[in-house]
Amino acid sequence: MGNTVSATASQAEAPATFAPEFAIESEGLTKVFRSRWTGVSVRAVDGVSIAVRRGTTFGLLGPNGAGKTTFVKMLLSAVHPTAGRARFFGRDTFDPPSRRPIGYLPENHRFPTYFTGTGMLEFYGALSGMDSASLSKRIPELMELVGLEQRWARVRVGKYSKGMLQRLGLAQALMHSPALLILDEPTDGVDPVGRLHIRGILKNLEQQGVTIFLNSHQLMEVEATCDEVAILHKGRVALTGRVKDLTAGKGYRVTAVDVPEPLVTELGASASAYSVHENEAEFQFAAREAMNDALDKLRATHCQVESVIPTTSTLEEVFVKAVQQ
Repeated sequence: MGNTVSATASQAEAPATFAPEFAIESEGLTKVFRSRWTGVSVRAVDGVSIAVRRGTTFGLLGPNGAGKTTFVKMLLSAVHPTAGRARFFGRDTFDPPSRRPIGYLPENHRFPTYFTGTGMLEFYGALSGMDSASLSKRIPELMELVGLEQRWARVRVGKYSKGMLQRLGLAQALMHSPALLILDEPTDGVDPVGRLHIRGILKNLEQQGVTIFLNSHQLMEVEATCDEVAILHKGRVALTGRVKDLTAGKGYRVTAVDVPEPLVTELGASASAYSVHENEAEFQFAAREAMNDALDKLRATHCQVESVIPTTSTLEEVFVKAVQQ
């Protein structure tokens, strides 16, 4: 990967507290931007903690300005966090070797327009430490994989359409066969056939054990591609869970007020998803038995149950509700 930032000694020597079975872990990651002229502070990311298991596809969702891209840049050490820490495969992200197995496609990439498609991949492959023999074999494979015809290989990138640039960007991220792909809006500007093609590529990579972290606002793509999601709103995690649970065909949403924190943790362990907003806790249960058990425990602690609602939902509905709350 390019554009990395070195760690300070104290950061590099921080004790290990994360488990290597996760591809990505963050704990309380926070970024506050301060204006040196006005003194005004903006908390772009506010204490985000997530864990992405190896070999899964994880989606990061949120409206514009939610802090998604800032969070990704902190993971990659392109932006220094104000507080918190993160790890790749059990190693602190401030440690440069931790970023070697990562392929990254930024949202607003700026590929030099004087390069040909092949020339650009040669350049990024060399940055990844690949030799000429490996590049000569890998580049044609990737051009075919992402659906760029061979006749475009010697055409300057300045002649490429937005969709073609996205395909080339994905090829760039895959050059060194990374174990972790971080993709920021990978299908932006790609036509429906192209989106289906890229979705197939990502599914095949997941089956090969590659972990994919997908930052996107295209909910249908995320629902079709991701195993788990986290929804950011105003810099905080508004909701997280498995896609199949959040969008279960049948389920029950239980809302209660003044639920003690230990009980929230206990019920959250059996819920497919849950969230807490001020004094109101909401739990999503996939099975009737789990819902009834939760009601018994809520009543036993004299909590006020506001509602019990049967649910059928899409990821879009889940997203809108989480953001509105």
